[in-house]
Amino acid sequence: MCKKIVALALGIGLSVSALAIEAGQSAPDIQLPGRTGTVKLSELKGKAVYLDFWASWCGPCKQSFPWMNEMQAKYGAKGLQVLAVNLDQKPEDAAGFLQQTKVDFLIAMDPAGQSAQKYNVKGMPSSLLIGRDGKVALVHTGFHAASKAELERAIVAALEAGK
Repeated sequence: MCKKIVALALGIGLSVSALAIEAGQSAPDIQLPGRTGTVKLSELKGKAVYLDFWASWCGPCKQSFPWMNEMQAKYGAKGLQVLAVNLDQKPEDAAGFLQQTKVDFLIAMDPAGQSAQKYNVKGMPSSLLIGRDGKVALVHTGFHAASKAELERAIVAALEAGK
């Protein structure tokens, strides 16, 4: 199933080489402070996780939040968890962004960028779709309105693969 999702990503022009982590590999665990306590990726095993790295200054990141809210609302009950990791070095920058932006999914804070180093993040936003088995199903850099439908199909495929 991972190969099918990677093929889908290649077919729509998404980058699968922008991150050192590749489809089929186990997703490195991250443990970070969140808005309501510690967020640990390994505790989400059994769910499909859309892991997104973002910063307050990133224009495409701002555009992705409504879509991530929509995906969480639509697929959360089916096993999707959106987890967005903020990489701003100044906590007040992230706080200002979050005060102005509706967020209905998990947020974690990583001002030191340690999680981004684990995933070798090169661009913003950078996202990974992690299957219920903890393996990376899709790697994606950037956010474009034209790719929303294809990303949603990848999410559905990841949810179906883990049943």
